[in-house]
Amino acid sequence: MKVNLIQDDMGTHIDWQHESVTPKMIDWFWSNMEKAMLLWHPAQHEPLEWEIPPVHGNPVGSIHIAPQTWNDGTRQNLYIRFEDLKDVPAEVKKYIVYEHCVVVAGLGLGNECLKNPDPMGYRIHQWEKTDYGVRGKSSAIGMRKKETKEEGLIWADHCMEEVGNWGVFLPALYDLYKVVKNTDYNPYADLSVEGQGEDLRYKYIK
Repeated sequence: MKVNLIQDDMGTHIDWQHESVTPKMIDWFWSNMEKAMLLWHPAQHEPLEWEIPPVHGNPVGSIHIAPQTWNDGTRQNLYIRFEDLKDVPAEVKKYIVYEHCVVVAGLGLGNECLKNPDPMGYRIHQWEKTDYGVRGKSSAIGMRKKETKEEGLIWADHCMEEVGNWGVFLPALYDLYKVVKNTDYNPYADLSVEGQGEDLRYKYIK
């Protein structure tokens, strides 16, 4: 995987490329994260649970619990929500330029955050098809909890291994689950977007 990291006043951003991964595989991944959480980052992730599972065709509003320990030794029991693009601030949406995307909000570190789910910040993952496979960008943007450049680099190390591991496991896992036709156990949503800025919306999610 090729990567390029930059930081600006809003946060930390990673450009990446894969040769063996397709946009459809990454779309599938976001509704099936429990199948792949340990593979996504074997050294730092623990098994994922859904507080609110995704619906086939529409993962918006789903919340997953993602316990993990980062390079600085801090263990986090993160509650993370898949956002509706209409609720994402304009200054965050301006970074979305590729054909598929997911914006997730970090709500907090325990279930008490569900009483008043105000995002600490956002993670954007976006991607699109290329002649060689797929290219994308991942961004960490703090909101209620601003992130220092040093914290951004800790996240970047974690994220680069996650995204890099898509090339290791995702094509094989996606193919294996093609035999599971029951969408209760193998949901899928097309995460293509259309429009720009304030008008950005999912093309196939209503």
